[in-house]
Amino acid sequence: MAGFVRKLILWFDTSAPDVAVTTDNQTVDWVRVVPFIGMHLACLGVFWVGWSWTAVGIAAGLYAVRMFAITGFYHRYFSHRTFKTSRAGQFIFAFIAASSVQRGPLWWAAHHRKHHRHSDTELDVHSPGEHGFWWAHMGWITAPSNFPTDFREVRDLAKYPELRFLDRFDILAPVVLAVALFVTGGAQVLVWGFFISTVVLFHCTCLINSLAHQFGTQPYETGDESRNSLILALLTFGEGWHNNHHKYPGSARQGFFWWEIDITYYGLKVLEHLGIIRDLRQPPRRLLERT
Repeated sequence: MAGFVRKLILWFDTSAPDVAVTTDNQTVDWVRVVPFIGMHLACLGVFWVGWSWTAVGIAAGLYAVRMFAITGFYHRYFSHRTFKTSRAGQFIFAFIAASSVQRGPLWWAAHHRKHHRHSDTELDVHSPGEHGFWWAHMGWITAPSNFPTDFREVRDLAKYPELRFLDRFDILAPVVLAVALFVTGGAQVLVWGFFISTVVLFHCTCLINSLAHQFGTQPYETGDESRNSLILALLTFGEGWHNNHHKYPGSARQGFFWWEIDITYYGLKVLEHLGIIRDLRQPPRRLLERT
């Protein structure tokens, strides 16, 4: 009973001790993933609330804003430090990204840094080649061994108490967004703007783990199965140029060439022009001179 209660506490406070944590990457903790399942089931509420252009527009807008925050900041900033911003800027965009229900910035960055170090080996917890499509897509996040944040991987980020707070209480940002949508727009806007938008965003993000290491072109030798895909790039605002990214993860620009559409990079350029971020790192010239 105590263990069950502790797992419930972990829904709200990820720093609570979990006696069930193991080193088995193929175990599903069903208690911990109840909110995840519930979020998907809540999308069925659309049959009761119906739809409107306003609700669909809000859902699309929140998809775009949060996809940019995930790809531009959780990925390119927190995971790879490909540009610089102020302390306030990093917190604001971390909060927006956290509302995507993809855990906190330290957890996200720690796992992604491990992914690059062990890409497509048995130590890569979301490698489709090692663990299969569905486990790579979303199964891995249900394993108790993958729940804790490995602070050893993110010492540069863990020095900020506000980021640690956001990581510890990673349910805060989603709840704030959901309440705001319900208060301002009612049940219909809540279902479309939060649940449907969030679930679609989650699965499109996870396609980079499950598909971008199986399908597409591989112009660069990277020692793994990372691939480039225009379709995935469009869905994820540029993350689909995954082979490019694995070749040079230190670049804020993942679409190396003008025809490789990278919406996140365009957005980062706008933020740079506004003075919100600076020092966008570019891919080396030798990669751009590839014929």
